[in-house]
Amino acid sequence: MLIRNFVNIVFIVAGIVMITAISFNKLSVWSLIVLVFCWVLITTYGVLNIKAEYFLKSLNNNPNIKEKKVAITFDDGPDLNTLKILEVLDKYKVKGTFFCIGKQIETHPDIAKEIIKRNHVIGNHTHTHDKFIDIYSTNRFINEIEDADIAIQKISKKKPLLFRPPYGITNPNIARAVKKTGHTVIGWNKRSFDTTIPSEKVILKRITNNLKNGDVILLHDTKLITLSVLEQLLLFLQSNNYTTVTIDELFSIQAYA
Repeated sequence: MLIRNFVNIVFIVAGIVMITAISFNKLSVWSLIVLVFCWVLITTYGVLNIKAEYFLKSLNNNPNIKEKKVAITFDDGPDLNTLKILEVLDKYKVKGTFFCIGKQIETHPDIAKEIIKRNHVIGNHTHTHDKFIDIYSTNRFINEIEDADIAIQKISKKKPLLFRPPYGITNPNIARAVKKTGHTVIGWNKRSFDTTIPSEKVILKRITNNLKNGDVILLHDTKLITLSVLEQLLLFLQSNNYTTVTIDELFSIQAYA
């Protein structure tokens, strides 16, 4: 049972009990208001935190990995900066997983082909990554996923099976869309915040602090600061005997159909 279903059942039962008590003047109506507020808070947390697996199942890390293996993932490309990211990965003989936006692939098809050529993995990150995409209807979100699949297939000749929701946001419409398209949802448990934090040192510390076997690291190949952080991260992993693998390797799943 998804956490959402369990939470809803608990709150519905609690609500019925409270309404009954209020009708007999045993409780104040404020008790019901507090209950509803708590439900809103929990649901909001579930929407914003993919690791909560509130609306759908996602692979955020693999704690069963015994070897010192981690996965580095990149969102929002391909971008001109992606070429520099690829050079750094080549330098350290490391493979990454790139969750690409369909429109970005259409804008930079040669860079997308370069990702494939260098044996990295490409996953689906929707077609537009619109800032209001989290309120799209189920059908519109299905179109977002399928259009991005088409863009990826054009350059890879393979249908991607890995999907990461924009911003890591999930909701019932996204859950229904992913169930329809059949993708495996990939989250993360090491968020760098390289899109908002201006300090390389702080970003690197966020990633490396308490790093464990099977962790999934989130970076963005569209950011210049990520380039510097990536090289420092790879040096850290190398010195601490970590191996970097792609998402499909980390979870022993298929990246493409």
